[in-house]
Amino acid sequence: MNTAAQKLDSRVADQTGTYPELKLLIAGAWTTSAETQPVVNPSTEAVIGCVPQASKEQIGKAIEAAQSGLLIWRSTAPAKRAQIILRAAQIIRERTERIAHAISIEHGKPLAQARAEISRACEFLEWDANEGRRMYGRIIPLDSGMRCSVVRQPVGIVAGFTPWNFPISIPARKVGGALAAGCALILKASEETPAGALLLVEAFVDAGLPAGVLTLLFGRPAEISEQLISHPSVRFITFTGSIPVGKHLSELAGRYMKPVTMELGGHAPVIVCHDVEPKKVAAIALAGKLRNAGQVCVSPTRFFVHQDIYPSFAQEFTQLAERITIGDSLDPATQLGPLANERRVEAIDSLVSDAVNRGGRLLCGGVRPNRPGFFYPLTAIGEVPDNAIAMQEEPFGPLALLTPFSELDDAIRRANALPYGLAAYAFTSSARQAGKISDEIECGNLAINHMTASTAETPFGGVKDSGLGREGGVEGLETYTVVKNVSHLVQFDCR
Repeated sequence: MNTAAQKLDSRVADQTGTYPELKLLIAGAWTTSAETQPVVNPSTEAVIGCVPQASKEQIGKAIEAAQSGLLIWRSTAPAKRAQIILRAAQIIRERTERIAHAISIEHGKPLAQARAEISRACEFLEWDANEGRRMYGRIIPLDSGMRCSVVRQPVGIVAGFTPWNFPISIPARKVGGALAAGCALILKASEETPAGALLLVEAFVDAGLPAGVLTLLFGRPAEISEQLISHPSVRFITFTGSIPVGKHLSELAGRYMKPVTMELGGHAPVIVCHDVEPKKVAAIALAGKLRNAGQVCVSPTRFFVHQDIYPSFAQEFTQLAERITIGDSLDPATQLGPLANERRVEAIDSLVSDAVNRGGRLLCGGVRPNRPGFFYPLTAIGEVPDNAIAMQEEPFGPLALLTPFSELDDAIRRANALPYGLAAYAFTSSARQAGKISDEIECGNLAINHMTASTAETPFGGVKDSGLGREGGVEGLETYTVVKNVSHLVQFDCR
């Protein structure tokens, strides 16, 4: 056990009884390991738990268990699979307060946002469970006496890798899709925010999921990914995280001819046209930027606002931002909790300094509060030049970059200038402008006059460096299947 973990008892304060004991799930049994890693509450910087690091032998055992689980699960009727997934979602809903508390203290998101994430996770599971019963094939008419059917079958064992920013909803999206399609899933969740995934998996165990169908691992990402991806029994890889890691895993999977779904980073532009009420849109934009303290791959960040309404928009956004309540994630009054770790604070601070040094105008925020925890205020910078690092690289934090534009073509060009293309947003009352933006913005998810990038029913994913494939919707469920064409010459005498 490492030194930080040994200090747990003296640092965990009064939260010991409310944070779950962290374990691995292998072959249907909860287990731990000799090596652990501390989990830190970003609001207080106190150690609240120790997450076990899976050994090479435990990873091997997980693969063996998944092989057995797959044989059971793929032959289980879709209706029965749906029943278990729906029961797990029901259990999660019943345990909302317990799960929300754990997510809040390990991640730093306010309790209200933690509850919303849990509800979203359940929506993913419920939609996938029901849609899994409709994995229809088709019959293709051929010559007389020849029957041809196209069927979808489970791809096999799936290796899923999830990040720290949404501890339960991102794992739920992968679990729901893989299990609804009849696959077994080995889930490698984040060591920084492990309780969300653990409590999700716990619900499936309590719902009666057969052993081996779902495995939960924590540990060294490079070691786990190498062992899982290279194993011949693992047939599909799904990853949500950074672009560099996504490219590395895609390259590794390519060596073994294995398909991937990569949901990677973004740098979402927001085009605000002249024909909208700037104060109303500024309030909507602020609420979107507040979500998860901006630690969202679809977070609105680059605001291109028409010059006629830019002053009013910037003033309203700034005034609202200055009234935001920053505090402990468990405080009901908190609107903006801490960032997940010290790395994020340092990164945002560096981006703000660079943008201001290059000529950007600091409108609000920009100074780290003098208090314990990884806090950083919602920060807005106006007239940010395109060569600022924050305009080129995803900030992944509470940073809004405001820039005026005169012509819509120029705003679209600047929105498309980066190698990202996950989410984009636009506000306009003009059908013509909405149509032009829809046609020309390069992204996987475009929201016009609102800020919801995806739902359980819709496909979610990016273009360019923002990823490959889709999660959610029919497209996401089909990702976990392979297509088989079966042609049958009926009029044939085999005797």
